[in-house]
Amino acid sequence: MPTGLEDKMLKDSKAFSGFAVDDLPAAKSFYTETLGLDVTEENGLLRLQLAGGNAVLVYPKPQHTPAEYTILNFPVDDIDAAAKELTDRGITFERYSDQQDGLGIYRGQGPLIAWFKDPAGNIFSIIQN
Repeated sequence: MPTGLEDKMLKDSKAFSGFAVDDLPAAKSFYTETLGLDVTEENGLLRLQLAGGNAVLVYPKPQHTPAEYTILNFPVDDIDAAAKELTDRGITFERYSDQQDGLGIYRGQGPLIAWFKDPAGNIFSIIQN
């Protein structure tokens, strides 16, 4: 049973999340060119640099099967403007509900949100702050 300093071993760790893709070059192109993210590549892995100093690890996985849920949410101040900009960049928003408007923004209970997929089929969202 941990005691003392050992109790903080993971509490103070700068944890990060990761997810898989089936085509690393296609993913890198999408994240940098379409989404405008800062992406670094090292040792065959991608690191998405997010606001606030956070990062997400992206790793290649043959026969990748995407999750059936949202794996990465991007809070935005103006979801309508963000949805229009992403649509102009070639993003197609997913349709999960009849409560989504013409832009693909869900306007039912809860936050305003719109979902889209990366080239590997992973689900991302923009969500109103």
